[in-house]
Amino acid sequence: MRSFTSVEHRIDERAHRLLDNAPASGIRSRLVEFAVFGLKQAWACIFGAALLAVILAARLWYPDDAALARNDFLTLAAVVIQILMVATRLETVRELRVIVLFHLVGTVMELFKTDVGSWTYEAEGFLRIGAVPLFSGFMYAAVGSYMVRVYRLFDLRFAAYPRRWITAIVAAGIYLNFFTHHYLADARWVLLAAVAVIFGRCVMHFRVFRRQFRMPLVLAFLLVALFIWIAENIATWSGAWLYPSQLNGWHMVSLDKLVSWFLLMIISVVLVAWVYRPEPPEAPEGTIGPEGTAGEAPAVPAGSAEG
Repeated sequence: MRSFTSVEHRIDERAHRLLDNAPASGIRSRLVEFAVFGLKQAWACIFGAALLAVILAARLWYPDDAALARNDFLTLAAVVIQILMVATRLETVRELRVIVLFHLVGTVMELFKTDVGSWTYEAEGFLRIGAVPLFSGFMYAAVGSYMVRVYRLFDLRFAAYPRRWITAIVAAGIYLNFFTHHYLADARWVLLAAVAVIFGRCVMHFRVFRRQFRMPLVLAFLLVALFIWIAENIATWSGAWLYPSQLNGWHMVSLDKLVSWFLLMIISVVLVAWVYRPEPPEAPEGTIGPEGTAGEAPAVPAGSAEG
């Protein structure tokens, strides 16, 4: 098992004291697994959820005549959230390095995309680089935070994970295409095909409480991309940024953006994989899954898994 932070370890111990006597089979067992899955996902999203809550609150209640520009307030709030995450040991210093890398990769893209008019921010505040407020990088950092946290909270393992140097080439191509498609042919469909070929055989194994489940990795990419797209709709409604088509009135972000977020997930997974080397499942022959969806393995003693 990958180690928890000290705070998570205490939470895990208390959870086991509460759940170890839960039934090992039947509907109550499945309900426990589902509840733990939801709580772990919420815990993994804590950085992004806190940042999104601040963005939404600033949209609803931040005074228009405040001395501090709203974008500067969001930047300072994001810094405070990040400091608290490390100070309270909700994130490790090792994970912080990955998150900072996400921040840098995202900020570079933001500088380019705002320059070519892909989206815009309010021109206010001092804490910005050009037209990009500094809080924007924390939105990419939130994705990084989720990725590294979910990796250990669910003890992720990967069957048939492709060679990392191959995934790095694909990720680099995806990142470059975010820039070059403004001047050259858009290669996203070629890159999507490459992702399907390279990651198509890979199956993600994850432990919730007592049971180990599995899911095709490509499906996991899509589900996380969908979740980010939903969060993006909340953020654009809150005015954190706007796409050109939203300048005359907000509407939902196009589903086409799902493709972009899906491709961004490839970059995210590759970055995390260079810090946390993907490991194979401990007992791949024991897991089963119906028709390409998440499946489950036979129950194991509660003491052998961290919930």
